Amino acid sequence: MTSLQPLDVVEAQARRYLEERGRRVTEYLAGLFPASERPGRLFAAMNYSLLAGGKRLRPVLCLATAASFGADEEAVLPAAAALEVLHCYSLIHDDLPAIDNDDMRRGKPTNHKVFGEATALLAGDALLTYAFELLSQPLGIPAERQLEMVRVLSRAAGCYGMVGGQMEDILAERSGGSLDDLQFIHTHKTAKLIQASVVIGAVFAGVPAPVRAALERYGLEVGLAFQMVDDLLDVTGTTEELGKTAGSDERLQKLTYPALVGVEETRRLCHEAVERGLSALAEAGIEAPLLAGMARFIVARRH
Repeated sequence: MTSLQPLDVVEAQARRYLEERGRRVTEYLAGLFPASERPGRLFAAMNYSLLAGGKRLRPVLCLATAASFGADEEAVLPAAAALEVLHCYSLIHDDLPAIDNDDMRRGKPTNHKVFGEATALLAGDALLTYAFELLSQPLGIPAERQLEMVRVLSRAAGCYGMVGGQMEDILAERSGGSLDDLQFIHTHKTAKLIQASVVIGAVFAGVPAPVRAALERYGLEVGLAFQMVDDLLDVTGTTEELGKTAGSDERLQKLTYPALVGVEETRRLCHEAVERGLSALAEAGIEAPLLAGMARFIVARRH
């Protein structure tokens, strides 16, 4: 699929794309919630987490997928932003004392440490709700495609996706589990939303069903690889590098790949997942260097 360009060139292009489009996503997000208006404290809490930084991987994957099939990136931007808005809600709630009880996120005190638990809960609720407002506003595409994007995000975010994975993650703390349990948790808690980012870009661009199926496979495998790297970084990285508390998985006795199979085997499984994702694109004849490069970046990232 990417034989015309060396892998290091493909990855470098993807890194630049991620940085450039990530900045554009942040610019868009910064205009959503004016803290000068009421409810000002709620908007301030929402912006605190939404504008705290981060790679913007999910919205940029959406943009990259849509652009790979000829869609206008500015037209896709609200749909891409919806993914980041929803992702930030999940981070606020994950950090709460009732769940992961974390003090740091993206190099700053977590939302509830600054605004209190009640406001943090409401900020997360508001971001979750607004994500679907963004996704359901007129976007200049056929209504059936827009409805499909709403369905894809709903499925990925709820009990059959991220929230279901979070529930199983909590249940597995301090109780152990099997590789199948771990696969379920990572697939649902992380990979489903990353997969949805790719699929929403594909639906926006109106790709045919066989192409969408290959992109779904790619998105899921890349999502799994992303979470495996997160597991590795929690073991090998520092709090300063990660922007969040290093070693928190071990502190909470979470079920992770390094804890279950070791660091080196986790690295091997991560590379295998990326190769499966790239193979899905190649087998469908999809020429998408940006998507290939994003997958390579996920494996190579250090924080």
